[in-house]
Amino acid sequence: MEQFMKINTAVNGFVWGPVMLALLVGTGIYLSIAVGFIQFTKIGYWWKNTIGKIFKKGEAGDGEITPMQAVSTALASTVGTGNIAGVTGAIILGGPGAVFWMWVSALFGMVTKFSEVTLAVKYRERNEKGDWCGGPMYYIKNGLGPKWKWLGIVFAVLGAIAAFGIGNIAQVNSIADSVKSVAIAFNEDAANKEMLICLITGICVAIFVALVLLGGVKRIGQVTEKLVPGMAVIYIVCALVVVFANISAVPGVFASIFKGAFNPAAVTGGAAGMSIKLAMTKGVGRGVFSNEAGLGSAPIAHAATSERNPVKQGLYGIFEVFMDTIVICTLTSLVVLCSGAADGNYGNNAAAGVSTTVAGFSSVFGAKAGSVILAVGLLLFATSTILGWALYGTRCAEFLFGSKIIRPYQIIFCLVVVAGAVADLTLVWDISDTLNGLMSIPNLIALLLLSPVVIKVTKEHFAGLRK
Repeated sequence: MEQFMKINTAVNGFVWGPVMLALLVGTGIYLSIAVGFIQFTKIGYWWKNTIGKIFKKGEAGDGEITPMQAVSTALASTVGTGNIAGVTGAIILGGPGAVFWMWVSALFGMVTKFSEVTLAVKYRERNEKGDWCGGPMYYIKNGLGPKWKWLGIVFAVLGAIAAFGIGNIAQVNSIADSVKSVAIAFNEDAANKEMLICLITGICVAIFVALVLLGGVKRIGQVTEKLVPGMAVIYIVCALVVVFANISAVPGVFASIFKGAFNPAAVTGGAAGMSIKLAMTKGVGRGVFSNEAGLGSAPIAHAATSERNPVKQGLYGIFEVFMDTIVICTLTSLVVLCSGAADGNYGNNAAAGVSTTVAGFSSVFGAKAGSVILAVGLLLFATSTILGWALYGTRCAEFLFGSKIIRPYQIIFCLVVVAGAVADLTLVWDISDTLNGLMSIPNLIALLLLSPVVIKVTKEHFAGLRK
């Protein structure tokens, strides 16, 4: 087992290390150049056709969901614990400059996700139940041809297994921990009933997830369409209260972000080990982990859309990264930095998590209210992530074994929710984190090989608009 852990650590260090992160960002840069930097040059167009349509009622046929439900489902899986614990960890371990590199990865990641979503809609297919199915495994098989199907199988295997860790155990563990923290904050005796609190939390989350999954992709879309905007508004408002309460610190915080990007030690009090490389890897790594641009997961949700135009749905991929990283991750960063919660903690692994974010909110709302805000945020963020990844894992398993696997896979997924709430499954989490990173390899190969298709349909779409 010890040898296995060493191997996993080495592989994890590669897939979330400088080389792979450079490849992820490099792919985004290449695709951005290829399609004319549409995240900047067409900002008015994609803004109007995404956020501008957020309140527009859409109709979807059997086996499909509306474009807004598709992006809500994708956002449900991307907006999770990475937006809170992940961002805070990047700042503590990489310094404020990590936020700058997180922004850089997001700006190019917008077109990476645009390309993924565009290909997912173009190469999707109907399953035996009449539902739209798509994602990297399908655009590999249908776009690159049957001889490349093995690459799609590799992605599907990785995705089906990783869903249990990244999209299940890690999320429900965070929910259980936050509920436990709130219980202890209000009643110290609750510390003696930690296991019971976690078990009840896991059962409640599992029941909710099961009820949603029973309704298929349409119910997932309907639930996330209501859940995602609500959770985003709650978190954004609370974060803005903290920022405005510390408004005088904002200019200095932005100065530390830009200065720390190129000279981390200068703004972290000379914390040991701080370097540009560390700031870059932590910022880019947590950015990619949060918005999932290049990992290939979100296109699986977008493939179920009722939208027939691949490019129009692809625009939601741009919006998705913008909302996840530029808005929500940035607000978490400002809460931590403006409140001073990070001061004196740089380089401290013990502070690289939710506790520091709680301290940021508590500086304005108080200890009890701060823990409640984070608990509610994590509950909504993590539950929505579980729903999104339940769909991703199901679709990956279905690609491998057909529609007959859907219900058994979902039952096991719900049981793991309960187990994940009460068990210390660090090994499973570590392996799943590695598998999640490995998913990007077959996906990036497909994106690069199919980039001429993305370029062609994008140019045709905007040429049609000009005419």
